[in-house]
Amino acid sequence: MAYMDNLTIDSFVIAHVILGIAVSMVTSVKVPGIIVFGDSSVDAGNNNYISTMLKSNFKPYGRDFYGGEPTGRFCNGRLPTDFISEAFGIKPVIPAYLDPKFNVSHFATGVCFASAGTGFDNATSDVLSVIPLWKELEYYKEFQKELNDYLGEEKAKEVIRESLYLISVGTNDFLENYYLIPKRSSQYSIEEYQKLLLGIADNFIAELYEAGARKISIVGLPPMGCLPLERTRNFMFGIECVKEHNLVATDFNVKLQDLVMEINQKLHGIQLVFSNPYDIMWDIIQNPDPFGFEDVATACCGTGLFEMSFLCDKFNPSTCSDANEYVFWDAFHPTHKANSIIANHLFKNYLIQFQ
Repeated sequence: MAYMDNLTIDSFVIAHVILGIAVSMVTSVKVPGIIVFGDSSVDAGNNNYISTMLKSNFKPYGRDFYGGEPTGRFCNGRLPTDFISEAFGIKPVIPAYLDPKFNVSHFATGVCFASAGTGFDNATSDVLSVIPLWKELEYYKEFQKELNDYLGEEKAKEVIRESLYLISVGTNDFLENYYLIPKRSSQYSIEEYQKLLLGIADNFIAELYEAGARKISIVGLPPMGCLPLERTRNFMFGIECVKEHNLVATDFNVKLQDLVMEINQKLHGIQLVFSNPYDIMWDIIQNPDPFGFEDVATACCGTGLFEMSFLCDKFNPSTCSDANEYVFWDAFHPTHKANSIIANHLFKNYLIQFQ
């Protein structure tokens, strides 16, 4: 594992022990692994290995990660899912499924299938030629076969059943598809489009359930109108948060929570939890001082207004010196510090029941 060379001694020992006893521990913990689906909010680097322009496997991305190395995470450090895995006592970093440095021995305790730029809607993944959600599910089924060969059928079933599945997707459907490209907005009202996405979410969870998953959390939308990129698009009004987009996010979250309640009643034995990042992110943005942030409106990279992916690279002269002062790393994604706060909130308020 390439990143292991750069861990601190204590972290190295912990991670090494965890991976070394993966097979024996699966029956001794309530959550033996974290399995991740979604978009750039949780992509650990799968986009590095597909033909898309939406990548972040170059500096300054990853500058606050172990060893200062870019991994394909859209952050200066770790993602919320990494912190959540650590909170469950599993491992500090969840590897990307397509990364050839890793194999099923690593994936048995956590694996990421997410792809930056994707959405519930297949048309969203087509915008930047990334992995659609249905393909993430196909990779997961491929992983199941690998796990059967590695652990044996019975233990593999137990890992599949007891692992926690995290799904974080949806923001791109609105910001990079519905509001940016006219096709969907000409076909559907915003309410109709929400209904379309919820139907896809329902089917996706049903397929996970059919494949053996039982512990699942689907993550709601953030205050997406407050992302630096959205503030920039709203510059004629003083780069304030885009109220309409935040209202859509809160409305969608309510409907998603209702869907979760319906599914829990419909599918026997499922533990489906709605995890809401909106409130903690809104609190941080509205009142940053208690959290130790100084800038909530712009991002650390470049001008902080529109840079993302290749616009945020080592040739950009303006990247901030201390990302801990910023809520956002690039114009779309939170910093390592913000991710740690968000993950802690989700763990303590929603996911702790799985522990």
